[in-house]
Amino acid sequence: MHIIDLFLIAIYFIAIISIGFSRKSGSNQFNSKDYLLAGRKLSLPGFVVTLVSTWYGGILGIGENTYLYGLQTWVIFGLPYYLFALLFAFFIAGRINQLKSVSLPDQFYQRYGKVAGIISALYIFILSSPAPYILSIGILLNQITGFSYEVSLLIVTLVCFSYIWNGGLKAVIRTDVLQFAMMFLGFGILLFYSMSHTDFVIEINNLPNNYFNPTGGASIQYILAWFFIALWTFVDPGFYQRCAAAKSPTTARNGILISIGFWFIFDILTLLSGMYARLLISNAEPVLAYTKLAELVLPPVAFGMFFIAILSVIMSTIDSFAFISATTFGRDILWRIQSEAEKNHPLNENDIIPLVKKGLLVTGLISLMLAISIPSIVQIWYTLGSIIVPGLLIPFLISFTKKKIDIITLMIAPLIISILWILNKNIFGSYPFHMEPFYPGILTSTIICLVKWLKK
Repeated sequence: MHIIDLFLIAIYFIAIISIGFSRKSGSNQFNSKDYLLAGRKLSLPGFVVTLVSTWYGGILGIGENTYLYGLQTWVIFGLPYYLFALLFAFFIAGRINQLKSVSLPDQFYQRYGKVAGIISALYIFILSSPAPYILSIGILLNQITGFSYEVSLLIVTLVCFSYIWNGGLKAVIRTDVLQFAMMFLGFGILLFYSMSHTDFVIEINNLPNNYFNPTGGASIQYILAWFFIALWTFVDPGFYQRCAAAKSPTTARNGILISIGFWFIFDILTLLSGMYARLLISNAEPVLAYTKLAELVLPPVAFGMFFIAILSVIMSTIDSFAFISATTFGRDILWRIQSEAEKNHPLNENDIIPLVKKGLLVTGLISLMLAISIPSIVQIWYTLGSIIVPGLLIPFLISFTKKKIDIITLMIAPLIISILWILNKNIFGSYPFHMEPFYPGILTSTIICLVKWLKK
């Protein structure tokens, strides 16, 4: 890497830390509502910027899948999320804002009671782990800068967690503004130079035969499994947090609708960049497809800008998910448990911030351990989605109705079934009935829900 590029990256880190720690005059003191939800005053531009920038933390996984399977990447990581985000915007976003809950587990607690609230909090804590994105950063910095993998993980974790510790959601949103701009600029630069390097139309026949096949050569069942996993849009804690923080139901709904447009634009940039990588580099390590392409086609300064774009994409997700995990652990688990245990001296909302900071420490340690021990970004997404989403989806949707049913079995049984399905493959080499693990989980949830519903 050229010295100029290293200088630009250093400036970026300084800028992020400065922005993250900055506060308006007279705002050194803030309550839990300010810390957790930015005072519930999140504007439409802020909503769009933070939601869009948070969405792409697994960018190296996107590059990996595009390099290997082409158009399939947009079919499984783009299209289904647009569809479910549309439904979320029109039917759920405004209602979340009106409920005035702080988090998804908070809604479970208020609707179903303490046990359901704690279980949902544990699920969200796992689902929102920033481990896959810390893993991405570790791979990236290790390959480009020569820092050891462990040191790379530690640097970015300390940077992101430091300004979250200081400023909460407001700090996340402030840094997301810069990161939003850099991610579009950087990938725009990469695509421009790639197009100048070779004629895609002329060279297109050199791409694999299945490259423009929507399935990428995979089974329809596998593709559909990703569509169903995309249902986690409805229980995505980032969506919930932004909708709860929005200044109005209209802001929450319109923010998601506008975000879909920006997601589509960025998806085109990343899809075409991944295809150019496959066209120009025949033997690249797939997970490093974007960076290897950048090394080939970008001059100094442009390379530094692109590297900053990659950092921005990943770090904007790390800080958002780390804060969600910390909030879940600190408020929805520790605070709830302590409040129940100290009924004679109940904790108030101002006691939450120190507990969330404890949650941040726990989140950081667990995420670092997971990032060191699990090698595949895409596999982390697939496994967590298959296990967690079936136990959350239907209970969450029911929580908006007036129907009263025993929810605990509905939350736990799908989790157990999906885990057993995955264990069966690990032991015997294949899934039972050759069925992807999401299906038995969501089927179990649906059957239990129907039985309980009919009994009522």
